[in-house]
Amino acid sequence: MVAALAFNPSSDPPRSLLPEEITWLGSLSYNEQGLIPAIVQDYLDGTVLMMAWMNRESLQKTLETGRTWFWSRSRQALWPKGETSGHVQWVKQIRYDCDGDALVILVEQVGDAACHTGARSCFFRPLQGDPLPAADTLSQVFAVVKARQADPRPDSYTSSLLAKGENAILKKLGEETAEVVMAAKDQDRAALAREVADLWYHCLVALAHYQVDVRDVYRQLQARRSAK
Repeated sequence: MVAALAFNPSSDPPRSLLPEEITWLGSLSYNEQGLIPAIVQDYLDGTVLMMAWMNRESLQKTLETGRTWFWSRSRQALWPKGETSGHVQWVKQIRYDCDGDALVILVEQVGDAACHTGARSCFFRPLQGDPLPAADTLSQVFAVVKARQADPRPDSYTSSLLAKGENAILKKLGEETAEVVMAAKDQDRAALAREVADLWYHCLVALAHYQVDVRDVYRQLQARRSAK
């Protein structure tokens, strides 16, 4: 189930709620304190940014203003995200689960940090293993590529390719594109998956070389998806 909101990247005055939004607010299952948990997620790469509590009033203010408002259980007060840091979250969409007792809020995060510690995501502590960026696989791989670019390693293929510069990177792009075509022509599904993975990886290296963020690619895809 989805409650769709228009993206409002400005400080426009609050709007009046639509009748269906008022009905929706009353249909949710709040707990005994009148609260409902809200997971905040980056609308582009799916990063889980934070979890906070909302009540009916904070949800109404979120709908009215287009930015996230939450309920602080410690202060017993409403608070808008980014009130002091400036790291505002502009809402793209609100989703609610089958029982209506939990929310997922898709946002455009202003600034690099959603967590009060300065981290992009509050969920940066893994139970096991090395921490990975809390995002989709392409964003995770791109983060590694950027890390190898900023801090080259002698045993890293990525660092080596970036060090070779433009001609080597573009040559690999051409080679990987040809291999994708060949795998498709051979109707080899397993090979096609491998070759597309190779091509995507080398595209990420090219993006890093030319200082283009992978999120800019996501924005292009989002715009095209919305236009169709």
